[in-house]
Amino acid sequence: MSGGIDSSLAAVLLHEQGYEVIGMTMKTWDYASSGSSKKETGCCSLDSINDARNIAVSLGFPHYILDIRNEFGDYVIDHFTDEYLAGRTPNPCVLCNTHIKWDALLRRADKLGCDYIATGHYARVRQEGGRYIISKGIDDNKDQSYALWGVSQESLSRTILPLGNLTKVQIREMAMERGFVELVNKSESYEICFVPDNDYRGFLRRRIPGLEEQVKGGNFVLEDGTPVGTHEGYPFYTVGQRKGLGIALGYPVYVTEIRRETNEVVLGTFDELSRDGMYVRNLIMSKYSDLGDKRLDTITKVRYNDEGSPAVIEQAGDVMKVFFGKGVNAIAPGQAAVFYEGDDVVGGGWIWKSFRQAHEKTA
Repeated sequence: MSGGIDSSLAAVLLHEQGYEVIGMTMKTWDYASSGSSKKETGCCSLDSINDARNIAVSLGFPHYILDIRNEFGDYVIDHFTDEYLAGRTPNPCVLCNTHIKWDALLRRADKLGCDYIATGHYARVRQEGGRYIISKGIDDNKDQSYALWGVSQESLSRTILPLGNLTKVQIREMAMERGFVELVNKSESYEICFVPDNDYRGFLRRRIPGLEEQVKGGNFVLEDGTPVGTHEGYPFYTVGQRKGLGIALGYPVYVTEIRRETNEVVLGTFDELSRDGMYVRNLIMSKYSDLGDKRLDTITKVRYNDEGSPAVIEQAGDVMKVFFGKGVNAIAPGQAAVFYEGDDVVGGGWIWKSFRQAHEKTA
């Protein structure tokens, strides 16, 4: 229970359905540690913890605070900084969901004798053919299945997602009907919890003293390798970025590639940003345990707010080769890629590298 409307209503609905509910709020981070001057808000703030506890008290079920700051920092934040230093763009929220929150909740559930864990995610889970399958929530505008591809089969077998068959409008109406007006009026946070000002560059500078001196002075180069200026350091740029480059070439340019080894940031036109395919590694499969020799038609998402693009996927061990029917822009290594068959999540993984078809045929 984060203190927001979704997780709160998930707990309320399960309580009304007769489940024995125990509320759990996870403390993942404190803003004082981030070096930011922004007022603490969101899921880790004292106000949010109190909001979650008040819901539990009003309905008469227990509420606990689970401090996982050490686990979160060691795994999620270290990964976040390591990925930028490797020239990739991380997705800490997906990593936290799948490797920290679920595991932490299940460990505490076992200690408390609970059979299941539940969250306020807009997604669905079902059992079919011996597999637990994640599917999109029915509210297309709120679907969060993309963020859950990494939840293991064992964890899914003990997961309940009460909001998957409901829309956000219905959730707001239910909260009003039950007198939880403050939840309806509460603003939602979309920031990374440990980057409260949305300035990841500032976070990296504070987290890694001397970083700027280590990486500054590299070249901006065009796709053919022609130098066109200097940049502040490769970790401070992401594939697809257009604003904040600090360079004018007389036409719009985007970051098309990060080259850590040479501290180069490659710039190109919008058309040059497009890629025909990619390799995805560290797979976790949901609907099928393994594709084997099968080539599968999918809709593949390369970022959270991506509508998805038609793609044929082909598995080779722990790597998925993805061929798009048309070019896809801003495929950023380090981001999560999720493969869909209809509403069902086939599986997902981390983007390793992208390619153009011409290159792939000769690779």
